[in-house]
Formats: sequence, structure tokens, C-alpha cells
Amino acid sequence: MSYLIAAPDVLTTAAVDVAGIASSVRAANLAALAPTSALMAAAADEVSAAISSLFSGHAKEYQALGAQAAAFHEQFVQALSAASGAYAAAEAANVNPLQTLAKDIFGAINAPTNFLLGRPLIGDGVDAMPGTGQPGGAGGILWGNGGAGGSGPVGQREGPAAVPG
Repeated sequence: MSYLIAAPDVLTTAAVDVAGIASSVRAANLAALAPTSALMAAAADEVSAAISSLFSGHAKEYQALGAQAAAFHEQFVQALSAASGAYAAAEAANVNPLQTLAKDIFGAINAPTNFLLGRPLIGDGVDAMPGTGQPGGAGGILWGNGGAGGSGPVGQREGPAAVPG
């Protein structure tokens, strides 16, 4: 049994937050580039030149690692964004079958009372069309509320046809 709970909106927010980290790291790498990669030897001797070369080599390796980290970071952000989309799609796909199942179950339960009494056993009644003044549908006998009635007096129409010409 899986105990994983994924909230697509939280994953999307996390992806945006993680993407914001990239700009900070990129700025730090750019700030370190010039002072570390172009070191001048402190003196004209071989030891100073070797130390300068050593530090410049480390700076180049750091920049290469920074580029690899940036590429990994971009892949991580893309993975988070893709996971968010996949979870949202899975949630949407799972909602529809459950709604269909509930509708089918209510239909089977309410069919005999709808046939015999003209109203459901359980469930809310349907709302009337706006502007008709008609009553809403009857609610369930055991459980449910009646539907909302249509606005306006009986026979009134809304829209351009209601305006006298």
C-alpha cells in the first residue's frame, strides 16, 4: 500500500521556488568568475606563477562544476514541473469515473421511486432555468433538498426578447 500524497499545486509552487534558486547560484558564479579565473602572479618568479596557475585551474574546475550543477538543477525543475502535471492529470482522470459511478448508483436507487412517485428517494432536485419562474425539482423523499426555482414571474423571458419593441 502506498502512503504517498502528492498535491499538484504544492509541486508547482516548489518548482517555481527551486527555479528561483538558480538565479541566485548563477549570480554567485558570475561574481566569482572574473576574480578567480584571471589571477595574476604576485611576482615574476616560478613559485608565484605556479600558485597563480593552480588557483586559476581550481577556478576553471569550479566553473565547470557550476555548469554541471546548473544543468542538473534545470533537469530537477523540469522533473518537478512534469510531476506536477502528471499528478494533476491523474487526479482529473480519477475524478470522472467516480462521478459516473456515483451517478449510476443514485440512478439505480432512485429509479423505482421516480417511476412510482415522480421524485427521487435520495438526492437534491434539479434547479429550474433562470428567468422562467418555474419551481425547482423535488428533492429526495428520505434525503435531499428541492432545486432552486427560476427567477422572475412565470412565463417571463430574459435577454433581448424581454425588452418591449
